[in-house]
Amino acid sequence: MKDMTIAATDDIDRMLSVMPPHIREAIRQHPDRDELIEIVIDIGRTPEARFPGKLHEISGDAATQDDIDYIVGRVGRFTGDNRAGIERTLHRISAIRNRFGGVIGLTCRVGRALYGTVDILRDVIESGFSMLLLGRPGVGKTTLLREAARVLADDLAKRVVIVDTSNEIAGDGDIPHPGIGRARRMQVPSIHLQHAVMIEAVENHMPEVIVIDEIGTEAEAFAARTIAERGVQLIATAHGNTVDNLMANPTLSDLLGGISSVTISDEEARRRRTRKTILERKAPPTFEVLVEIQDRDHMVVHYNLGCVVDAMLCGSPVTPELRQRNDQGRIITRKTDVPVFRQSFIHAKPGDTIGADRTIRIFTYGVSRKHMERSISNLRVPASMVSDMESADIVLTLKSQEKKKPLRLREVQKNGMPVHVIKSNTITQIENFLRGIFPASASESAIDTNTVGRKSSPDESAAEKEAEQAVIEVYKTGAPFELSPQNARFRRLQHEFINQQGLETESRGQPPNRRVVAYPA
Repeated sequence: MKDMTIAATDDIDRMLSVMPPHIREAIRQHPDRDELIEIVIDIGRTPEARFPGKLHEISGDAATQDDIDYIVGRVGRFTGDNRAGIERTLHRISAIRNRFGGVIGLTCRVGRALYGTVDILRDVIESGFSMLLLGRPGVGKTTLLREAARVLADDLAKRVVIVDTSNEIAGDGDIPHPGIGRARRMQVPSIHLQHAVMIEAVENHMPEVIVIDEIGTEAEAFAARTIAERGVQLIATAHGNTVDNLMANPTLSDLLGGISSVTISDEEARRRRTRKTILERKAPPTFEVLVEIQDRDHMVVHYNLGCVVDAMLCGSPVTPELRQRNDQGRIITRKTDVPVFRQSFIHAKPGDTIGADRTIRIFTYGVSRKHMERSISNLRVPASMVSDMESADIVLTLKSQEKKKPLRLREVQKNGMPVHVIKSNTITQIENFLRGIFPASASESAIDTNTVGRKSSPDESAAEKEAEQAVIEVYKTGAPFELSPQNARFRRLQHEFINQQGLETESRGQPPNRRVVAYPA
């Protein structure tokens, strides 16, 4: 692919124009003003300017209600999500209110339009395929949507309509930001009406392409399917980081075609060599392509999404396409040889002991490769991972996979290769397994990392189950879920699992009442 250059515009002077004079001048004189991320102003506290990796107190004086009112009077109206903006910019002003509705704090985030980031996916966008973008908050999903809309509207002369719920794509005000090119923008009066505006867009304005940020409810997923069935190209983002997250999300799994439990006949089960109760995809996916955005320069692309979902439901490996932008700005595309499996979260159990005098080659069947690599690194055991089951010394799989008795596992067991079964996909439980097969090496490493004698316990099991319940509740209600107080190690386990499922977390409170809170991404 061709080389490219990424350019950014931020129009920071428009942001500073709504600030009180003493804050405005302090920022203008700061040597790093071009890297400003946000300005935070709370009544009774010193205003702060936040830059990458550092924080700067703007003045020695605490912010007053007059400072807050000065800004509120110069920005657009605040909507139901407590966000406002500055017309024809991407800057976002978010309010914190007291219990009577008064604004007592502001987060003024600098919005920057990046040009050139879309080149890593340009061929997919121009193909006409509907595309779903996944990734953690702040990774660049909205920036890609904005650029995709501009490329399709300006370079390909397509009729593009953006459904802009929080004015994140095209900025505040009636005139959209020039970053969307000739694409048209429909604003959404309330976040609860996004699905209705999606349908209105396709019924009233005859678009060839619809761009949507954050599909998050069952109604929005249904609206997306309705649009796709009318032959309109969809480019959208959704909650979650990977295909796994979407498959485990009962609200949004319909975007992948929906997943249901099906009971098949004895004859069919024998023919398929599976159990009688299996998971199957109910319908064609809404999107043909799914992109997992790891960061602005690294992406994983899944084509033919229906086949990907079917393979993962069967426990078969899929090999997505990896795309990377190197230091010279060149896009490198290659197929990965790393199998990707559908994952689960249950409890673990060590396998049989293997001598630690040589490197053991491990093939993971359904177990997170990333977690295994991290566990090997943490314990510094003599193990390596292989992508070919036939070249492995042992196979590690999940209890849920082993119960299905897939053909590949039966064949390696028949050939005498050890197959170890664990119940969980967590780092802690995988480390326990490695300690079981490398007792000497793992013990020495445990001394170095202060994890001597770490074993599963009823309390740990309860903490993991509560994390699983938290994920279910957050996806079901869309509201934060507060877990019970735990010690630092159990909180870390809960953070890891909940983040793996595409949600955000934070710790709240002081020991011994410090606890994890899970939030929608």
